[in-house]
Amino acid sequence: MDSGTMMIRKKVQRKCKIRGYTLKVDALDEILSFVNRFQGAEDDALDLLLDHLLDHDSLKSSIIDREPVHRVVALLLEAEAAVDGDEVDNEATGGPSSSAIRVVDAFFVPKFRYDPIKKIFYEHSGSLAIHGEASAKAALYRDRFLLLFQRLARDHHFSKPAFDTEISHVGSCEEYKITTGFFSENTIVVAEGEMLLEGIFQVITCGFPPLEDRDKSLKSLAGHDFFGGGILTKEETLRLAEFEKRAVNDMFVILSDIWLDNEEVMGKLEIVLDGFESVEVVPSLFVFMGNFCSHPCNLSFHSFSSLRSQFGKLGQLIAAHPRLKEHSRFLFIPGPDDAGPSTVLPRCALPKYLTEELQKHIPNAIFSSNPCRIKFYTQEIVFFRQDLLYRMRRSCLMPPSMEETTDPFQHLVATITHQSHLCPLPLIVQPIIWNYDHCLYLYPTPHTIVLGDKSEQKAFKYTGITCFNPGSFSNDYTFVAYRPCTQEVELSAL
Repeated sequence: MDSGTMMIRKKVQRKCKIRGYTLKVDALDEILSFVNRFQGAEDDALDLLLDHLLDHDSLKSSIIDREPVHRVVALLLEAEAAVDGDEVDNEATGGPSSSAIRVVDAFFVPKFRYDPIKKIFYEHSGSLAIHGEASAKAALYRDRFLLLFQRLARDHHFSKPAFDTEISHVGSCEEYKITTGFFSENTIVVAEGEMLLEGIFQVITCGFPPLEDRDKSLKSLAGHDFFGGGILTKEETLRLAEFEKRAVNDMFVILSDIWLDNEEVMGKLEIVLDGFESVEVVPSLFVFMGNFCSHPCNLSFHSFSSLRSQFGKLGQLIAAHPRLKEHSRFLFIPGPDDAGPSTVLPRCALPKYLTEELQKHIPNAIFSSNPCRIKFYTQEIVFFRQDLLYRMRRSCLMPPSMEETTDPFQHLVATITHQSHLCPLPLIVQPIIWNYDHCLYLYPTPHTIVLGDKSEQKAFKYTGITCFNPGSFSNDYTFVAYRPCTQEVELSAL
């Protein structure tokens, strides 16, 4: 070990000791690895890292191991790449930056639980079993309820009568009303009514818990990272927001239902890729959502080797477009009928056996879970591929109110946002891994929700949240071009 490294090592240990912390060997090595990246500015890099690390909420002990150090280093490098590298990338290549995009697999989303006594969230520590104990199922329902309860408790409407409905004749059927959304088993509702003498609670108005402004939710979280994209300081957030405003050329192209075994579909996909290959600035990201086969990959499916080669052909097709291959990123999200261990949510990424041939042609292709999250600078975007509209309508306990809208997609958006959950269906209709139900939370509300559904292509802005369904590419050749900078949704079709 040279004298310079030894000097920095002693300096790190001394600065930590002054603040009352002790470093484990692996944590110290991680810090030295970070500091050595900045030749000539080691002291500044060290001070920056320690300021973030030792003021970090996740430190649970005075003895620091590698994990919190690694997390902070990753955030600093992410911010540095986004701030310092993006303009160079844009100017040099004529294409959009990729370092501004961070993909978060559902199985790496942090889990938090609400303590109704202390009225705080605390992060779950330790591993989460895929096959949970019976108590995990009860905890799923309790955690969903407490998530909405703590949100509801802050709403100013609940310091006075919850609804402003004027009732003149309690008990009349004509006066019973419900608000927008699909009311199914498992959805949580707020009901106003009267307790009758015979012990029956007569409901007058029934609605979902009111939404909470995203900024208000963030203030109540005390700096916890519910999304999974990492925590940034106020200064880093402001710097990234500035670069986000300038990212007017960044575009995401989103397609759902890419049937690789259908020649006509692949021909249409080639037309789409040809079109974007020739534009002045190519898209930052292509999101391909399943299903990737026209037949369900269930126990009766016996063509996995064929599907593997079809993924390889898709890789060849993309590689035949050199500008897209070099400057765009490609994200693959499995559909409800794609190959995998089960149909339970969240679904893990596509099996490596199927995607190996594609990755030979597109080495930077990303295979993630369903649902999947993306952090674009400061924006949070959620992708979910599920034929949800049909299943929600089938599970309704009563017809939805037509007073505010007759559009089923708008009812769907209202349901999932007010429930703060992507799939509030009964578990018998859509099984969910009990210990990973938090991966489907929509809290705090993200900036954008992409619902891949085989139903009609739609876009809807709801209380500031951009929601859209790109449609089924294999059925009607529809897709979406989305500009995250302005949250502009361009419904497209061939």
